[in-house]
Amino acid sequence: MGEWFDAIVEFFVAWGYPGMFLAAAAAGSIIPIGSEVVLVLLLPKLNPFWLILCASLGNTLGGMTCFWLGWLGKREWIHKYLGVSQEKLDKATRFLSGRGAAMAFFSFMPYIGEAIAVALGLMRSNQWLSAGAMFVGKVIRYVVIYLGWLGVINL
Repeated sequence: MGEWFDAIVEFFVAWGYPGMFLAAAAAGSIIPIGSEVVLVLLLPKLNPFWLILCASLGNTLGGMTCFWLGWLGKREWIHKYLGVSQEKLDKATRFLSGRGAAMAFFSFMPYIGEAIAVALGLMRSNQWLSAGAMFVGKVIRYVVIYLGWLGVINL
């Protein structure tokens, strides 16, 4: 990607489990960090269970920052400071309408995940149910990445 990206990834990798947590927290928020890259680079060095747990907890915390920013409730701020377009936010709100906090499960999705978290905050979804559903989605995502890595390693 670029030298700056490589330097950031190296920083997180050098920190091990805390680096995984921080990379995933940043990636779960609006900061474009590839937590998957950090996970894959750390898998040969550290315990996969603890890596997946750190990644999932960090990514959930990052996702919940988007949720809480949505809770503050200013759509202009969300567009201006988070870079979530009005169109993306409207699409996420329509998708979530009437479905509740369990839809936070889908916040692991690329591009729309942050919008889902923000929309749930705007809709005043239950924060504990949202965090729980979000965590489950993040765990499954990182487990799938781990299993994919195992498959490639075993070829």
